[in-house]
Amino acid sequence: MLTVNSLSVSLGGSRILRDVSLNIPARKVFCLMGRNGVGKTTFLKTVMGLYAADAGSGEIRFDGSDISALPPEKRARAGIAYVPQGRGIFPHLTVEENLVVGAVAQSKKNTAAAREKVFALFPILKDFLRRKGGMLSGGQQQQLAIARALLTEPKLLLLDEPTEGIQPNIITQIGETIKLLRDTGITVLLVEQYLDFCKELADNFAILDRGAVAAGGPASALTDDIIATHLTV
Repeated sequence: MLTVNSLSVSLGGSRILRDVSLNIPARKVFCLMGRNGVGKTTFLKTVMGLYAADAGSGEIRFDGSDISALPPEKRARAGIAYVPQGRGIFPHLTVEENLVVGAVAQSKKNTAAAREKVFALFPILKDFLRRKGGMLSGGQQQQLAIARALLTEPKLLLLDEPTEGIQPNIITQIGETIKLLRDTGITVLLVEQYLDFCKELADNFAILDRGAVAAGGPASALTDDIIATHLTV
């Protein structure tokens, strides 16, 4: 679904990503891990087109097409949805208005059927349609952010630290939702530091260290030695 070859990214004169190559299989959950500051969020934002790769650096192919030169809105309409760290909801819009934004971004009507699908995943949102997004708890905001992204009907869902600051029962619900999305054909690229969450969900993984890929493979290859070397603080 997503292939990244020899990608390097510099921000403010500092090299953040160094010759990163990753292959994200379709209809799988791929977990990208690493300590703080190794470039995980930069990678997601570059895939989304929010950051530019270094001149002459690498290639990003999505669903068979080269999207390296596409702006973010065209990547979104091609089928990539991004839920940023911190969730990025509109705090002064209602839950319903936040959801409408997701559908409009894909130039589609916010149909009742599409909304019912996200309400089936996150029932609490249906009860809070008139509530301002900023009045929701952190866990409810995360559910809203994912629901809004799903209304764009993505093929690839990018999730940046979805468990951060979330209560355990919501983490469990988000985990079950990710499994369901994979089973319905959506590819999920998950950036996460909660190791147990990754172990439970990931089909494949990669670890970034100092901006480069330090380890990767099927989830079964995530050994204690790799964890101790690249993830333990």
